[in-house]
Amino acid sequence: MANAPTARAQQDAPTQGDFDILRFLAAAELIEADLWRQYNELAGIQDGEVPGGTGNPAYTNAIKVLDGDMDQYIHDNTDDEITHAAFLNAYLTSKGAEPVNLDQFRTLPSSQATGARQSDGSPI
Repeated sequence: MANAPTARAQQDAPTQGDFDILRFLAAAELIEADLWRQYNELAGIQDGEVPGGTGNPAYTNAIKVLDGDMDQYIHDNTDDEITHAAFLNAYLTSKGAEPVNLDQFRTLPSSQATGARQSDGSPI
């Protein structure tokens, strides 16, 4: 019985398959975060919590016709997706696995819409 805690700890350790699934999920969260950031740049609440963009008042007012709190909804979803990606990458790192970084794929210039963060495609 002396080996039971050690054997249990080894059994509960994440496997390579676990890491692969978590890395896939982290990649999906990073993509979601990027899409929501772009949406937030134009129509979300502009603050230091979710930086980027300056907002597009005409667009923001138009979507507020759908829901008066749409700018808050966009802002909060953006923050959530950023947090999800950060959490998964932090967990991977804490277990000695490589975190997911998709910056090498940021090659497209930003939208030319008023309020969008202007970028040449370099990492954020």
